Amino acid sequence: MKKALKIIGIILLVLVLLLAAYIAYVLISYHRIGDQQLPIEGKATGTLETGAEYKVVSYNIGFGAYESDFGFFMDGGDRARAWSEERLDRNLKAIAGVLKEQNADLYLIQEIDIGSTRSYQIEERTYFTDALEDMAYIFAQNYDSAFLAYPVTQPFGKARSGLMTFSKAPVTAAERKEVPVETGFSKFLDLDRCYSKHRIPLTNGSELLLYNLHLSAYTSDGKIAYEQLEILLNDMQSEYEKGNYCIAGGDFNKDLLGDSSKYFGKADIEYTWAQPIPDSMFEGRNIALIAPIDESNPVPSCRNADGPYYDGQYTLTIDGFLVTDNVEVIFADVIDTGFAYSDHNPVEIYFLLK
Repeated sequence: MKKALKIIGIILLVLVLLLAAYIAYVLISYHRIGDQQLPIEGKATGTLETGAEYKVVSYNIGFGAYESDFGFFMDGGDRARAWSEERLDRNLKAIAGVLKEQNADLYLIQEIDIGSTRSYQIEERTYFTDALEDMAYIFAQNYDSAFLAYPVTQPFGKARSGLMTFSKAPVTAAERKEVPVETGFSKFLDLDRCYSKHRIPLTNGSELLLYNLHLSAYTSDGKIAYEQLEILLNDMQSEYEKGNYCIAGGDFNKDLLGDSSKYFGKADIEYTWAQPIPDSMFEGRNIALIAPIDESNPVPSCRNADGPYYDGQYTLTIDGFLVTDNVEVIFADVIDTGFAYSDHNPVEIYFLLK
């Protein structure tokens, strides 16, 4: 009996030591990437000029895993990884095809993995560089996380992911701009955060500042996303006051319509993670929020990934754009894919530079 208890005690001690070692590994390996100058790759031969109409498309691709039958564990689903490497490959090709069909002048893509457990270590950037030819492109790494050993039956693992921007006109400079994240345990779930900033010269001597963003989602109260947005708005306002034009687009993780249920109906479960952006954030600034919507045929830009897509699931619009006053938005809408490839639909605006 004593021998059995001793063995049990040793096993428990080993388990405690392993757990302590893992916690130490997570804490020690946590780091932030910081501000960076970004390399500009590809060749772009187009130009941007005032008075001409252009198109920009933004798409959070959910690392290629969020097919219509996918539910993510951090949203209430039961999946931490894509269904399989084969299905992931097929879905990424479909996403690249959707983007190519848009024939946009500018693309802003979020959640592209460059070597993650959840996406079978696939280098996802090549799907888009192959599809969007004759464009300059820039990648900004959003996060590089430690191995997350949860869920136990299918660990999320290590995640390396980021933002990718494409332009038909040459980009002269690009940089990663770090934004604040929570300091508590949530930082291990929401990971690192940034936005990328790109300078595109115009024929009139000014510049278009193009921003790609993906604000925080998994936070305790959502306030950190407002702090992140405040930094971006200050950056855009500063560039506007220098005589430049600014467009920012991406996933805000905020209800850009104020109350999306007015358009898409009430969800079957109450959710509070996506709050509206206060109007006060734009006071004293020459910047407008563009929430894409066709009121005659409203389509949401996002579904809650608590399980496979179903009628009555929480849907809303959290993807959109910010523009300075010298940018005229002609049309803004959501491109309806039926959430076949991601928990997001792409969003688009047609614009001209005044």
